Amino acid sequence: MSALLEDVSRLHFPNPPATPAEIDAFEQRVGWRLDPDLRAFYLHCDGAKLFDRVDPAFNFYPLAKIRRARVVLLKDDTDKAGPASWYALCEVRDTNYIFVDVSLQEGERYSIRDGYREAFPDPAYNRRIAGSFSEFLRGALHSNEEWFWLREED
Repeated sequence: MSALLEDVSRLHFPNPPATPAEIDAFEQRVGWRLDPDLRAFYLHCDGAKLFDRVDPAFNFYPLAKIRRARVVLLKDDTDKAGPASWYALCEVRDTNYIFVDVSLQEGERYSIRDGYREAFPDPAYNRRIAGSFSEFLRGALHSNEEWFWLREED
């Protein structure tokens, strides 16, 4: 994770780091704890824009902006509007999102989902695209500003 964070600082547009107190307040607000990857990211930078400061390919939200996906997309925080465990973590070009799914941890990491707006909250379209935030960040940093998870399978 440290090499990825160095790349964020060296080549992209990170925000100043979140403080431990801000992380604590965030965790109290949402009711779940950041996994090790997310904690390292937010202690390094409280959000970041990748590739372009004005029109970023990936706009990772600061802690204060992270909300349930169903609230962000549908302005509805009821179970009929989508899973309570999906949180919008990043906005990508064309008004789509990247979600962190806090319903289950594998190896102490939360999985990452495609936040395809038009099909929300269908899990077939809002599918798991990375097993961890570090896996997703690595793909984003090497994506050439494209949605790397949509590449055709060989």
